[in-house]
Amino acid sequence: MKAPAPVGHIANDTTGMNFWRSDRAFQALLARYLSPELLDHLEPYFDALGELAGGRLDDLARIADRHPPVLHPRDRFGRDEDWIEYDLAYREMEKIAYEDFGMHAVSHRAGVLGFGGTLPPSVKFALQYLFAQAEFGLTCPISATDTSAYVIQRFGSPALKSHVLPHMLSQDPSTMWKGAQFMTEKAGGSDVGASETIAEHEGFDANGLDRWKLYGDKWFCSHTDADIVMILARPVGAGSGTKGLGLFAMPRWLPEGGRNSYRIVRLKDKLGTRSMASGELLLDGATAYLVGDVDRGFAQMMDQVNLCRLSQGVRAAAMMRRCLNEAMVIAHSRIAFREWLIDKPLLRRQLLKIMVPTEQALSMVNYAAHLCDTEDHATLRLLTGLVKFRACRDNIKVAAGALEVRGGNGYIEEFVNARLVRDAQLGTIWEGTSNINALDIVTRAVQKDKGHEALDAALHGILDRQPGIPAGFRGELAYYLDKAIEFVVEVAADPQCEQECRTAATGLYNAASAVLLAAEGTDFGEAGADSRRLLLARLVINHRLRPSDPLAARGSSAEDMIHDRLLDESPVSLDDAIALVEAAALANQVG
Repeated sequence: MKAPAPVGHIANDTTGMNFWRSDRAFQALLARYLSPELLDHLEPYFDALGELAGGRLDDLARIADRHPPVLHPRDRFGRDEDWIEYDLAYREMEKIAYEDFGMHAVSHRAGVLGFGGTLPPSVKFALQYLFAQAEFGLTCPISATDTSAYVIQRFGSPALKSHVLPHMLSQDPSTMWKGAQFMTEKAGGSDVGASETIAEHEGFDANGLDRWKLYGDKWFCSHTDADIVMILARPVGAGSGTKGLGLFAMPRWLPEGGRNSYRIVRLKDKLGTRSMASGELLLDGATAYLVGDVDRGFAQMMDQVNLCRLSQGVRAAAMMRRCLNEAMVIAHSRIAFREWLIDKPLLRRQLLKIMVPTEQALSMVNYAAHLCDTEDHATLRLLTGLVKFRACRDNIKVAAGALEVRGGNGYIEEFVNARLVRDAQLGTIWEGTSNINALDIVTRAVQKDKGHEALDAALHGILDRQPGIPAGFRGELAYYLDKAIEFVVEVAADPQCEQECRTAATGLYNAASAVLLAAEGTDFGEAGADSRRLLLARLVINHRLRPSDPLAARGSSAEDMIHDRLLDESPVSLDDAIALVEAAALANQVG
């Protein structure tokens, strides 16, 4: 990535950068997981979206953020219409996502992106990764449409599938239905089982659709005016808690014509994702179609939630990549105290604190996407929670750090940094807060589902299949992986340790990402490519897992050399990477 020149005294930004061509790590990881033939077919599309993300799409995102949606409850004749007005920039972004790239349909039907068959899930996540580097808000409806289609395909009746899926998977705006997922109520946010929306059975219509009437108040509805909504409600007479909830598909327009019986009360005035409408709904006998078993609604929706959680991790990785790119451009195009910022020791340290979590997230989300392709649900069960929890939390720190690199200009809305900081906050709220995800990781994925066993076996298998990792470093990686697994199991077994759930989840995320980074770096180096990910694995061990004295100097000449190589764009050979990793290990022993 060659940094643009400064504009006068002002550091430049990433305007005009192709986010696909500049991301050698992402390219290498896709080549690791996709077949050469498939990647050859897809590369022109990735290149086109990368060009848009660094150019036109970025401009549109900036405009749409400044001109948020407006709700028009009535028309000039006093007729209720609940019409939401979007800026033309938002509509153009929708065209790019839905019509041009089919991001909502790419893993569900043949023909998207000119491919003869159905593309694997990792392709949609790759598209989301590129798109979200420019626009975060619209990725919510894109993901919701994709995951809603998945749930209906898996659990819906034949009548429901034939009624909604042709619309949900269309790329034609005249027939397309965009999806959403509404769970939150005043009584139940994280506590979904406290939801109060009621469902009354109406019967089957002429199309064979199992129709119900919904009554209630949904409090936080992102993509408020979606064409089809996945929604939870409690059938009359059902039990309390999540076990009493049914899952329904609620259309905005009825088959017989006319609007459905719900009202958009207002739109939320949000901190971030301003381009996309979030609002409140009042359901007054709204027609909805039952999805799957009436007494398994929450369990079925959790399939959608977990896919959305993985998408959240992908978006966090994307936003961190944008932050890192912005910070590197600034460092190479700003002079202070008669030196380039990139030559300042403290700034170099700050760049590495942005780089390491960015690369950790990239490895984790691409591995998780690969597990989706191979349908390794046992390993994916725990990995999804780890990615959602830690990558989204890291994104907040990374966004703030990148803003600080730009200084006062980063605080100004004309640059992207302020929007990145605002949008980053939502990753720890959508699809569950950090606490909810940490509890899910420990008390469900580990304690109940034993997901750690599959993840442990998968990661040790990765180490075993890569003998090129230096023996001593391989031992360290295995040691910290075992230690992280033991700790999360210990916390899961003792209810008195609930306060340690986040610490245990963080430790396992760091250990897993270190294994992936080391294997990737070694594989790439053996192929004659850049082995820098092996150096990143060393830093994860040193600074995320290895105990240290906070009041002692932590650096070493070996680690300084690692920093220098990571901040230099020239490729790192495998021999050089191994030498630096071993030198840093020796310095740790001496220290």
